[in-house]
Amino acid sequence: MRRTPFRRFGRAPAAALAAACLLGLLSAAPPADPAAVSPAPAAAAENTATVFFYTKTKNWSAHNLHYAPDGGAWTTVPGVAMEAACTDWVKKTVALGSAEGLQATFNNGTGTWDNNGGQNYDLGTGTITVKDGVVAHSDPCAGDPGGPGPGNQATVYYSTAALGWTTANLHYAPAGGAWTAVPGIGMEAVCTGWWKRTVDLGTATVMSAVFNNGNGVWDNNNGANYALSAGTTTVKDKVVTGNAANPCAAEVPDTEAPSMPAGVEANADGTSIVLTWEPATDNKEVTGYQVTRTGGTGGTTVTDVGSTVLSDTNLAENTAYTYTVRALDAAGNSSAASTPARATTGTAPPAPDPSRPLGTDPRKDPIYFVLTARFNDGDTSNNRGGSQHMKSGNAANDDPMFRGDFKGLVNKLDYIKGLGFSAVWITPVVLNRSDYDYHGYHGYDFYEVDARLESAGASYQDLINAAHAKGMKIYQDVVYNHSSRWGAKGLFTPKVYGVRDSQWSWHYDEPNSSFEYDGLTVEPKSGKSYYNGDLWSTAEPAGNTCVDWGTPTPYTSPEGYRIYNCQWPNPTSGMFPKSLYHNCWIGNWEGEDSRSCWLHDDLADFDTESAPVQNYLIGAYDKYIDMGVDGFRVDTAVHIPRTTWNRRFLPAIQERVTKKFGAEAARNFFVFGEVAAFVNDKWNRGSVNHSAQFYTWKERKEYALDDSTAALEMYDYEQQQGTANQPTSNNAFLNGNSYHAPDHSGFSGMNVIDMRMHMNFGDAQNAFGNGKDSDDSYNDATYNVVYVDSHDYGPNKSSERYAGGTDAWAENMSLMWTFRGIPTLYYGSEIEFQKGKKIDCGPTCPLASTGRAYFGGHLAGDVRASGFSTVESASGAVAQTLAQPLVQHVQRLNQIRRAIPALQMGQYSTEGISGSMAYKRRYTSGTTDSFALVTVTGAATFTGVPNGTYTDALTGDQRAVTNGTLTVAAPGKGNLRVYVLNGPGRIGTAGPYLK
Repeated sequence: MRRTPFRRFGRAPAAALAAACLLGLLSAAPPADPAAVSPAPAAAAENTATVFFYTKTKNWSAHNLHYAPDGGAWTTVPGVAMEAACTDWVKKTVALGSAEGLQATFNNGTGTWDNNGGQNYDLGTGTITVKDGVVAHSDPCAGDPGGPGPGNQATVYYSTAALGWTTANLHYAPAGGAWTAVPGIGMEAVCTGWWKRTVDLGTATVMSAVFNNGNGVWDNNNGANYALSAGTTTVKDKVVTGNAANPCAAEVPDTEAPSMPAGVEANADGTSIVLTWEPATDNKEVTGYQVTRTGGTGGTTVTDVGSTVLSDTNLAENTAYTYTVRALDAAGNSSAASTPARATTGTAPPAPDPSRPLGTDPRKDPIYFVLTARFNDGDTSNNRGGSQHMKSGNAANDDPMFRGDFKGLVNKLDYIKGLGFSAVWITPVVLNRSDYDYHGYHGYDFYEVDARLESAGASYQDLINAAHAKGMKIYQDVVYNHSSRWGAKGLFTPKVYGVRDSQWSWHYDEPNSSFEYDGLTVEPKSGKSYYNGDLWSTAEPAGNTCVDWGTPTPYTSPEGYRIYNCQWPNPTSGMFPKSLYHNCWIGNWEGEDSRSCWLHDDLADFDTESAPVQNYLIGAYDKYIDMGVDGFRVDTAVHIPRTTWNRRFLPAIQERVTKKFGAEAARNFFVFGEVAAFVNDKWNRGSVNHSAQFYTWKERKEYALDDSTAALEMYDYEQQQGTANQPTSNNAFLNGNSYHAPDHSGFSGMNVIDMRMHMNFGDAQNAFGNGKDSDDSYNDATYNVVYVDSHDYGPNKSSERYAGGTDAWAENMSLMWTFRGIPTLYYGSEIEFQKGKKIDCGPTCPLASTGRAYFGGHLAGDVRASGFSTVESASGAVAQTLAQPLVQHVQRLNQIRRAIPALQMGQYSTEGISGSMAYKRRYTSGTTDSFALVTVTGAATFTGVPNGTYTDALTGDQRAVTNGTLTVAAPGKGNLRVYVLNGPGRIGTAGPYLK
């Protein structure tokens, strides 16, 4: 249900919570260094700024600071003279009064200025460095009154090549000694990507050390600090090397060329050619490849490639092309050209309609569920680690939270199609904004697609088009219940209290009115894509309703920093307007407040009964309907009253699809809601309002015109009616052996995830028994979305990915693909990816160790599907993935299900059948009459069935039934038999389970 909030704080003191969360939001983990509790600052304290200016690159004979406190007047030109501080630095301390920053420029007194390219420097309070246009908060001369002393010395080289820092500070404590003042002492840039500092350890031989960029981003070795010895030490990507050589020493020139690439193959698909080759080798490192293409009307073209795959698209039809490949290294050495590879293009495929859903019955389409940001990386330039990159341990794994993207998904649609899936459920696409928002459930701008998912040529529209061109649907995860803690852009976005004083200035980015957050673009002053300068204000904003704005509290952060009122968004401080957001914490997950209060401090709860909120959300999701998505998976559906769904949101969806694409498309636009219930009973703890099946029905009486009043009236009425007086349906059940037209007149428009089967899939028999026990209470259970585990939970509310074993997985799949409902698989389950691993631990552990780990390594290489469940070719790691036993199992299950309409859309019955998991299914429409007898794992006897010839889709075995009885021997764990009346015969080939 929730996606990586750190923890639920409940109703602990708001100010104490504020600090803990705020530090996590604004920077990576600070050093694991004890800090004293700071008293609340005196109200009349005067702010000062000590400004250090770097002189080495200026070659000026004098240095002046020309400045104006925020809201004050400028000094007289040329300003005030700066004084020598230490080698290559001058400084000046100035009084700011009550101002919390200053505008500044620098000059040499004779007309030469540094005014930051005409923008001036926007500086805060405390200690500030300005070096070659880069502003940081550190003292470059701290701890250096004249260089290292007579004691033991440590020379530390620190690499920022993988971090992109423009300043580096060393914060340290000799063994038994005190820590330097935060943020430590400035390091000197000595060669590309390396910084150096020599310090005196006195009589100590080791020191504890951490590093930071002066702007609040720290490397504290994942909380363990670094232990560095006297002598020369290098620290690179968290690897410490003692007694190290100088990493900046001149190297012997590299003149050895890489080996020639081998195994070059070219394969055409329409007007595209995919070129693959084996990796070359080098005495140091191969840094890339150069592909030369000849042929066609374009002459010779040369393309630089960073991998061993090139997809060459938009080529001329029916044209021969020739390719050669060279390998390159960092020194510019080039290998010999490879043996040429040739391919001839075919005809161009018809262009897909860019904005039309496929519009077929959703029950025909098994679903593959991906966390887009964790599936496959097609474009490294949009990867972003966010504020928790270091703290989480993702940096150490070179695994930014935003890693996968639409381009990566487009590139592997053939893998999903090759598995046999014709629908892809993707996580939310709207622009997110929170601490750890890669999953998409912290919406900030609902009208914009998150830029961290898009690339040139691989927009969201491009993904939809590409999927449709392959006959595959896109189901978009949508959130109506809540926004991020920072509100919803265009509706309401709160500001928190912030002050850039000596404690907090390196946590709050300086405001930049010309910069707009999009999650991807790096704000130039802070150097962050997770910039927060627009989220805070020291001055009380106009219209503020937050109580006691900016008043110091008795609480401090874990670092000892004073906490202020309104320093963190929450529902009870008055920060969010009651006309748009609910102002309470949830107290009872099966109570009315679960639909009208915040679930977590990451999730600002919309007042969905408010017309402005309804209009905002309907308008946003109309945009994605217009793009041609095929359906919506609705997050946290249970936390919105059914009346609001039935009055507002569901009709709005139907109206928009009908208007844009017609009534048939609207009828098959698939909406399935998450109505989370984690118990095994038919009705969730007896509360009908909190049970999945409840949401599949229309209202059965009239309520007040006001939506808020109606929600309470409906809640009370249905609770009083109880479980015994809810509507029932036979839409999922056969009438004997006969299919009957379903009655959908009472259908709300929302189908649901089958939470009861999900919770019981620790054992397939339990899932089967619990599923059919509930089916009379859904409007039509044949539309239920059925899965074993997901990005939230495994069976029995387990927090780990399913680890029941390969045999159990095969059995679960055999049931899901032949029983009623729509089978759904969470990415990677086809190879038991991350089995037994904790699904989600937020930033307290690396994503690589969780159930949301990056999957792209298993998909590397080329894969081409000629049809559903049919892989034409595969190479590299993806070929090994496709060879796994459960992959072969799910491929054949999809083949069988796709060929037998009764398994897709049929009603079912267990009457007259013996066997633990056995049932009959039938679907009749027009000239189609599909009847199947199914048993999973165990033996079964079917009595009272129509006479005729039945053929097993697994083995091809034929049975002539003359007395209404067919007996089937046990096929074995995970295996099944599907005897089809007048069936097509054997479907597919035997595999490890289906045989």
